[in-house]
Amino acid sequence: MRIVFVHPNYHSGGAEIAGNWPPAWVAYLTGSLRAAGFQDIHFIDAMTYHIGPEDLRKRLAELQPDVVGTTAITPAIYEAEAVLQIAAEVVPNALRVLGGIHATFMFRQVLTEAPQVDVIVRGEGEEIMVALMQAVDQGRWPADRRKIKGLAFLDAGEIVATQAAPTVKDLDGINPDWSILDWAKYIYVPLGVKVAIPNMARGCPFTCSFCSQWKFWRDYRVRDPRKVVDEIERLVNDHGVGFFILADEEPTINKKKFVEFCQELIERGLNDRIKWGINTRVTDIWRDRDLLGFYRKAGLVHVSLGTEAAAQMKLDMFNKETTVAQNKEAIRLLREADIFTEAQFIVGLDNETAETLEETYRMAWDWQPDLANWAMYTPWPFTPLFQEIRDQVEVFDFSKYNFVTPIMKPAALTRGELLDGVMKNYRRFYMKKALFHYPWRGTGFRRRYLLGCLKAFLKAGVGRTFYDLGKAGYWGPQTKDKVDFHFDGTRQIAEAQMADWEASADRAARAAERRHAVKVQMAERADERKGFALPADAMACGGGKDQMAE
Repeated sequence: MRIVFVHPNYHSGGAEIAGNWPPAWVAYLTGSLRAAGFQDIHFIDAMTYHIGPEDLRKRLAELQPDVVGTTAITPAIYEAEAVLQIAAEVVPNALRVLGGIHATFMFRQVLTEAPQVDVIVRGEGEEIMVALMQAVDQGRWPADRRKIKGLAFLDAGEIVATQAAPTVKDLDGINPDWSILDWAKYIYVPLGVKVAIPNMARGCPFTCSFCSQWKFWRDYRVRDPRKVVDEIERLVNDHGVGFFILADEEPTINKKKFVEFCQELIERGLNDRIKWGINTRVTDIWRDRDLLGFYRKAGLVHVSLGTEAAAQMKLDMFNKETTVAQNKEAIRLLREADIFTEAQFIVGLDNETAETLEETYRMAWDWQPDLANWAMYTPWPFTPLFQEIRDQVEVFDFSKYNFVTPIMKPAALTRGELLDGVMKNYRRFYMKKALFHYPWRGTGFRRRYLLGCLKAFLKAGVGRTFYDLGKAGYWGPQTKDKVDFHFDGTRQIAEAQMADWEASADRAARAAERRHAVKVQMAERADERKGFALPADAMACGGGKDQMAE
């Protein structure tokens, strides 16, 4: 049985400015499928190689797969649906499979708008995909499809979701097949080396209202650090990788495991052969302030901090559980440890103004991170914050849900003015950094890395790919009233998806009411007990006078 995976050809000018990122999902799925006996697996990276529809048609016609699988984050969903539409036309007998976070939570929307999708894999794909492929290979598909956990599909016009599959408990049993990727193209621009995105843990115990990762991975699990370093060692030795970013939402949550990971890198001498970066929370930096030098010794050179907002009001709205003062202190600690810092700011909520945009710039310059990013608030349609502000969302063209397009329109700004304010922040911050900081701060690796980051920004700016400026037609302040984000106004939330949201909201409201009623009842009973005393000769259960020990 031949399986072909396709990475959709989607571009937005966001994270791509730092280079081409290897699609880790296909390595993890392929590794699990090979372990289950499936060997005829092929991969087409349409994104990295800019493979258009006609070229994809030719490739699929040549390969003649039995299964075509693809994945999608929210902004890539239409490209993923297009991949499966091409598959339906070129290899109509092949099973067409879609996975990823958007399809997991928005399967009713997807199956309504894209009936060419035969089946959706909901949640972590490794075990579900193996079960699905075994059913196909053994001739049990589609007869047994309702028995396989973690799927969604159309059956005679009815949208069916099978029971949710459990999360993968044995993460150490997953052995990704990185050889499925053509490593020549996956280059990290700031250092000019091959880049990888391995995974040490899945899940997150925090519930930031704008984020969906904690919902997707559900429970928090950590791999054996030695197994992770084994994987990194293979990436270095077999594929020449020189830089990696841990895919975890917050790899420092489990301090003990993270320290073991760093120690293992040092003991194997990998800290001299590869550099790496992470995303984490400012609270972990403060907690580990005495270990930052050790982390740097292990090869950690880049930390991206979810500072999120300069105003504490926004931090509270995002449920970040951090303060502005903690953000500033974390950046100072990292700077003293010679670890490059990247501060992330979210802008573009309803209460954004020219003054709040200016505030984020002043704070970014005051804090002095090495890098700063201003990301447009993107209301993922499966997050708690989206449900709270759903009435304010006007754009349902998910291809623009990419952190660089202003989906939300602030009350005090036009979308063009918001974009212009963000670009003003970028221009001022990086112009000052380029003139007064990057060429003069430090020597050797530090200077080379910072100038490499500047090169990445300049390359994206000259090519008009940064922030999708070329597509929007933004050329500076003089064009802020003329920018066109090309929203597809015909895109709307499907009735089936809306009904599911409403039902979920009703269930959540009823659950909240029940919890409140129980609390009230317990409080009333507590008050009653305060005024009630047992008589001296009261008997306990069984006729004795001693109450049962708790």
